[in-house]
Amino acid sequence: MTLEILSAGPLVSVQDRGRRGLRRFGVSAAGPMDAPAHALANALCGNPQDAAVLEFAGMGGQFRSDRPLRFAVTGGDCDISVDGTPLAPDESHRLEAGQVLKIGMLKNTAWGYLAVSGGIDTPLVMGARSTHLRFGLGGLCGRALKAGDRLPLGEESGADVLLRPAAPLPPPRFADPIRILLGPQDGYFAPHVLERLTRQDFTITAQRDRMASILDGPDMPAERGHDIVSDGTVPGAIQVPGSGRPMVLMAECQTTGGYPKIATVISADLSRLAQMPTGMRLRFAVVERTAAEAAARAQAASLAAVLKGLVTKQTVTLTSEFLLSCDLVGGIFDPEAVAPGNTPETTPGIVSGAEKKGET
Repeated sequence: MTLEILSAGPLVSVQDRGRRGLRRFGVSAAGPMDAPAHALANALCGNPQDAAVLEFAGMGGQFRSDRPLRFAVTGGDCDISVDGTPLAPDESHRLEAGQVLKIGMLKNTAWGYLAVSGGIDTPLVMGARSTHLRFGLGGLCGRALKAGDRLPLGEESGADVLLRPAAPLPPPRFADPIRILLGPQDGYFAPHVLERLTRQDFTITAQRDRMASILDGPDMPAERGHDIVSDGTVPGAIQVPGSGRPMVLMAECQTTGGYPKIATVISADLSRLAQMPTGMRLRFAVVERTAAEAAARAQAASLAAVLKGLVTKQTVTLTSEFLLSCDLVGGIFDPEAVAPGNTPETTPGIVSGAEKKGET
């Protein structure tokens, strides 16, 4: 049972939640750039949260399975179709054996996710299936996927139902500042340079990948120099090399670095920063540790509520024959009541033309 890659956009890779506990050996976690979108994709397919999915940058590609499955695409709005029939993101759909799933360009975000029921079952490497592109580790031969690749599929679990969020998901709040904690080397920068960090705009540049995102904006010189004794780094750390252009470290960042770190993006805002399209402008806002911890708890609670509140989709297909049998002129005030076998006599949501005239 496999998923075949017919065509692939840039940086399509296998990603689960990443490797844990290996940073002391120089191995960063990898995993998704947008962890909440990854979690939602798995939940929509009835997968455990550590199941592997496909992550893509900008454009997905075309895919075909040799067995029936459920799938979901999350991360942002994009054109999705199965054999030419358009479908919506952020909900699960069926893909029959041999059908072609096409995922187009993301329209307002940078990273998308394709989950399939049962998950992608590539071998575990150091405890995870995530692809670490910099190391050539995990996934399929440690590389981005290309046309002709075939990925093994895991066994499906859970109920065979199609799901969607109970309410439409809000769009990313890109206009809100990205919250940061100063340090650990903010003392390398003069006070007026630190002020630039929060009082002037920065721009997401095209120099970005799963390791880091380089920003354009005001010059950020370090008066104590741009070289330090290498120490630990984490995703979200904002390093400033000799160019004076900040770089925000991402999922595949190195575990140590020798540039001063002026600040660190809080975990609750890192996915939002990763999803900002190239060319978008942003502002930073300094917060205290307690506020960062509260934001992390709030994000986790919000995601948990969305995942717990998933509901079964209506899967009725409205055929031309059925629609012609209805008195559509009379009006329908409950669209979900329109299903085969429902009539004005049995379903309150359908109002006949005669009833409509009687009311007026």
